[in-house]
Amino acid sequence: DMMDIASHKGGACKVVVPQLERMANFDDLDPLAAEPEVTVEIVPPGRALPSDADLVILPGSKSTIGDLNYLRAQGWDIDILAHHRRGGHVLGLCGGYQMLGKTIDDPEGVDGRPGKVDGLGLLDVHTVMAGEKRVTLTEAVTRDGNLPVSGYEIHMGRTTGADCARAWLSIDGRPEGAASADGRVKGSYLHGLFSGDAFRASVLASLGAESQAGYEDGVEEVLDALADHLERYMDLDQLLELAQEVRA
Repeated sequence: DMMDIASHKGGACKVVVPQLERMANFDDLDPLAAEPEVTVEIVPPGRALPSDADLVILPGSKSTIGDLNYLRAQGWDIDILAHHRRGGHVLGLCGGYQMLGKTIDDPEGVDGRPGKVDGLGLLDVHTVMAGEKRVTLTEAVTRDGNLPVSGYEIHMGRTTGADCARAWLSIDGRPEGAASADGRVKGSYLHGLFSGDAFRASVLASLGAESQAGYEDGVEEVLDALADHLERYMDLDQLLELAQEVRA
């Protein structure tokens, strides 16, 4: 739940997320919010992004261009650029990745009205929207440390450009993502990145924090507990009988 995440206060490492109007895929933040040494702050409209952030995450969006305009209307573009100038890190996921580039071109109007807009320019990449949405479960590895990453892609558009030559993920040998020359700005189409314990620990270490949460094991424990609860208190035979009656 986004409100639970917004109120999460952890340790000294601060991750800041602007609350976009059409923000999507909130579960990308859950593994970070579970970390004792991490404070995840979702910044609502009308407030500036805090200047003490270690990492700013631009999340996924149901309307990339619409949310990019919304971000600018809030003045968050100025905050993000200032954060980067101060030496901060920025990560864009899916729509957020597209926003970090130089341009977003939507000739067919698949994301709204047809047109071309300037991005934030923190990555030397360009995105062209396409009518067909890519939806797939994905297994990847980091290119610098071969750390496993599991996630999913759900997006429209193709992103290319000079910073794609510094792709930091590999999917079946295919380069994925882009990174700036200074390494402090990265983008990827892959959701669910932070659920991998090894990858999350690596990111937190680069920000001066230590991972203390076994998120993958925690999820398995919750699912096992839920399965035990359902087995104990749910009459499965009766449910099957009802299902057969409905089919009839």
